[in-house]
Amino acid sequence: MSPTGTVSSASELAGLDDLTLLRRHQDGDHEAFGEIFRRHRDRMWAVALRTTRDPELASDAVQDAFLNAFRRAGSFRGDAQVTTWLHRITVNACLDRLRRSRPTVELEGHEPVDPRDRHTSVEVRLDVQDALARLPEGQRLALVLVDMHGLSIAEAAAVLEVAEGTVKSRCSRGREAMARLLHLDGQGEGR
Repeated sequence: MSPTGTVSSASELAGLDDLTLLRRHQDGDHEAFGEIFRRHRDRMWAVALRTTRDPELASDAVQDAFLNAFRRAGSFRGDAQVTTWLHRITVNACLDRLRRSRPTVELEGHEPVDPRDRHTSVEVRLDVQDALARLPEGQRLALVLVDMHGLSIAEAAAVLEVAEGTVKSRCSRGREAMARLLHLDGQGEGR
């Protein structure tokens, strides 16, 4: 129902911008949020899949994200675009899902010729995951968004709600820490 008490038509909703749709949802028009979902589900699915690298986990995270957005729409301050807000909620839902589950490592692409290569590849991925997990959260999130998901510094800053310089600094410090952690682990020198 729209704020006037009538049911919104799909064509009427399709012509509205995201902020108007969100405001209408806040005013009780639940069809408006459905349009937001239809517009952005594929993009949020892609974000979740890149973040989790697991289709099932990504699906759960997207569901969590849109439920959170539906419930917390009243807290939207309007200082960012709706898509940036959804992106942030989706990334957070993915990180929550990843924290609650033990990540599985899958080899992508082709099968190695030597079975020891598979073991080494899995070990390297586990070492990278372990090193990434040991970083402070701010550095880890910046690296995941910029280096792993290809977001620009400006996009990552908007998602993390920090200045662009902060993202650059966190990425730099995070990369240095990762290099140290991986070098030490690779040399067999204890942790």
